[in-house]
Amino acid sequence: MEPRYDVVVVGAGNAALCAALAAHDAGARVLVLERANRDERGGNSAFTAGAMRVAYQGVDDIVRLVPDLTAEEQEITDFGSYPESAFFDDLARVTDYRTDPDLAEILVSRSFETMAWMQSKGVRFMPIYGRQAFKVDGRFKFWGGLTLEAVGGGPGLIDSLMAACENAGITITYDTRAMSLITEGPQVTGLRVRHAGEDSEIEASAVILASGGFQANGEWRTKYLGPGWDLAKVRGTRFNTGDGIRMALEIGAMSWGNWSGAHAVGWEYNAPQFGDLAVGDGFQKHSYPFAIMVNARGERFVDEGADFRNYTYAKYGRIILEQPGQMAWQVFDQKTTHLLRDEYRIKQVTKVQADTLEDLGKKLEGVDEERFLRTVDQYNAAVQRDVPFNPNIKDGRGTSGLSIEKSNWSNTLDTPPFVAYQVTCGITFTFGGLRISTDAEVLDEEAQPIPGLYACGELVGGIFYGNYPGGSGLTNGAVFGRIAGRTAGCATSSAGTRG
Repeated sequence: MEPRYDVVVVGAGNAALCAALAAHDAGARVLVLERANRDERGGNSAFTAGAMRVAYQGVDDIVRLVPDLTAEEQEITDFGSYPESAFFDDLARVTDYRTDPDLAEILVSRSFETMAWMQSKGVRFMPIYGRQAFKVDGRFKFWGGLTLEAVGGGPGLIDSLMAACENAGITITYDTRAMSLITEGPQVTGLRVRHAGEDSEIEASAVILASGGFQANGEWRTKYLGPGWDLAKVRGTRFNTGDGIRMALEIGAMSWGNWSGAHAVGWEYNAPQFGDLAVGDGFQKHSYPFAIMVNARGERFVDEGADFRNYTYAKYGRIILEQPGQMAWQVFDQKTTHLLRDEYRIKQVTKVQADTLEDLGKKLEGVDEERFLRTVDQYNAAVQRDVPFNPNIKDGRGTSGLSIEKSNWSNTLDTPPFVAYQVTCGITFTFGGLRISTDAEVLDEEAQPIPGLYACGELVGGIFYGNYPGGSGLTNGAVFGRIAGRTAGCATSSAGTRG
């Protein structure tokens, strides 16, 4: 690590590494600061399954991103299409039309070209068979607008981007925490860092903040998200405590976005407080559309089949956190257990099984047994059995007459053995943060760019509100990471073009 660089990137996740590569492409000398050690590198991105939402017109676009897709795979798969209009509509709809339209338009319109650029850097993609498509009548059909993931999931994505950075000669330093920004007048000229207990200063023509949200900061979670959020599990890295947001606010950046909102999911009840890279995303429990969820009172509390899980899972964690004991049980019978995602089969799972509902009720720890049995009876009687069940579409097989209806994928619970999984809230990332321009410049409280300061990824506010479409987080990080890197790189004194 030298005392001066053209561009310093704070963070080493997907957004940060895309920014570093783009800044290098623009001719800049780049330094990446990773607060974690090498074994825990990659930020939240390393804990994801690597799914990336992308607009595409059809199978030809999929083949461009997955050139090794076999003819047989193409023959048995209905990839459909996911045009930009559908992506934009989904993003607007699930955020209650609060998403910043200019940033949303960029996210959507540049999703495909950004993933093609990532592929050119060595990132490989593959269809998400098994999690986003079920085989019905001999064919897979993708649903919910989510089709591709990075090979190797989040760890594979990070390894590929890290290799690209290392091959490009980009300096990456570990165990190095950014402490504060250095300014001369309005211009950001560097930052103070702490490495091995020693503080030092690094000069830079541009600083890109890409160090994630504040989800690993229990005090901030309680302050901004509300009471009880200190009890949530953190799905990912322990290092995302809001450093980048804090540093920018200290020099007058504008606070922006949904500070009381977060991406939060149903998560293994007995998972550790922070993510475990050995398990990765396996603690999530996202097959609930084919189950019922009951709380400690033995009551259903949410429409499990309101939409494809892509459009509900990121907000249901908050609802689980609001239940007594901050927990729930997902209950299945044998008609749908074959549809369970792989995460239900890991060793680290809180699971009970019984041959009768009465025995299952006795095993549901913390649940009112009598009320649970009444809930199941009422639910079973309400299922519209004349409507065919189809997991690949919103089948309209709902319930009728319940205080909380289930809109799709309703099946009676009557085929033993019955199984149930205990879940709590797992927070992924927070939605509040900094305001940026369409060129990823951090804006001050007068909505003017702060010279030399850029941001991308989770710490940017204004894109996600209350919810988000699955897979759009990594795409958001990559799109605006690339923009931030290119803008910052071209603005540096040594900017040129390397290709």
